[in-house]
Amino acid sequence: MTNERLHIGLFNDSFPPVIDGVAQAVKNYATVLQRRFCDVTVATPNYKDVKDDYPFEVLRYPSFSAGQRIGYRVGNCFSPSAIRTLRRRGFDLLHVHSPFVSSVLVARVNTKHRLPVIVTYHTKFEIDIEKRAGQIPFSQPIAHSFVRHNLNAADEIWAVSHGCGASLRAIGYEGDYRVVENGTDFPYGKADAKAVDRLREKYGIKPDQFVFLFVGRMMWYKNVRLILDALKILRRDGMDFRAFLIGGGFDAEDIRAYSENAGLQDCVTFTGPIYDREYLRVFYSMADVFLFPSTYDTSGIVVKEAAACNCPSLLVRGSCAAEGVQDGVDGYLAQENAADCADVLRRACGDRNALAAVHAAAGKNLYLSWDTAVEHAYARYREILENWPGHPANGKT
Repeated sequence: MTNERLHIGLFNDSFPPVIDGVAQAVKNYATVLQRRFCDVTVATPNYKDVKDDYPFEVLRYPSFSAGQRIGYRVGNCFSPSAIRTLRRRGFDLLHVHSPFVSSVLVARVNTKHRLPVIVTYHTKFEIDIEKRAGQIPFSQPIAHSFVRHNLNAADEIWAVSHGCGASLRAIGYEGDYRVVENGTDFPYGKADAKAVDRLREKYGIKPDQFVFLFVGRMMWYKNVRLILDALKILRRDGMDFRAFLIGGGFDAEDIRAYSENAGLQDCVTFTGPIYDREYLRVFYSMADVFLFPSTYDTSGIVVKEAAACNCPSLLVRGSCAAEGVQDGVDGYLAQENAADCADVLRRACGDRNALAAVHAAAGKNLYLSWDTAVEHAYARYREILENWPGHPANGKT
């Protein structure tokens, strides 16, 4: 065994400055891998004027806009210069986080010296495909077939939750997969108490007011309407609370208008995106309950972020984000309707001692750091390479 480090290629269709769960997951994979285990190159589409200041290499390749509503750029996976550059990197293993453009790029890079390929499936792509291709005849089965082809071309498939594995089946993938969870980059424990007090003072939050929080993209498919409808019921019933919705997105303006029409302007605050992670921790630490009734998300890293700050989440019963959460023990589960969500919140906030116990259990039971998550992933990299015939990585650390 030599002292030469492995070189892992991470491929994804999004990366900061884009803010989404998968982009953040890839950034955290790269950060922990580079710091603790191996050398990393992230391959991702180029964005104008982006400056990458990371402890690992980011290789941006040519891209074009996918349109304002989608909000992403699409990489040119056929770029000869990008393919040549990536082939020269001397990778030991290729870890892909999208079954679309990134998978096509990897297939073109991985030709001369066949390397093991892992694909992590993060998202309910069957829902995305239905939304974007549902009106075009025959486009849905073609898109499903394209995704299946890219999954079947990989050597191993990872799903970020058991529910995400069910999504693999929904798109027609029949092969094996293993569940490898994502973590959070938040340290365990609440933010500084003085910082929380300053935030409460900034927004004029009274000592006896309950605080609710949502963090995520301002898109209707995140079930933001359900959150606002539940808050409207609580307001009608006389509960004294403040709610903060943090994030940006294509539907942000419509969501704000919906909130105002519901009469929530004096108790619901839209902050826009918050990029300062430490400042975001202060919001989580101030909140009594994190509101995440999304049935679209397959993992919900934000649920782990909340748990890191001992903040329990309200989740839809049976959703992927609710996996492992025990109702009334380390979180709260509701049916997917506003009346039940409001009722669960009302009962949760009706006993402050019980709420405090759920706070403590959320952190104890649900917290998973990126260090731990990536440590498990790297151990699996090693296992794969040790069984990869004749691979030079067998002599690397």
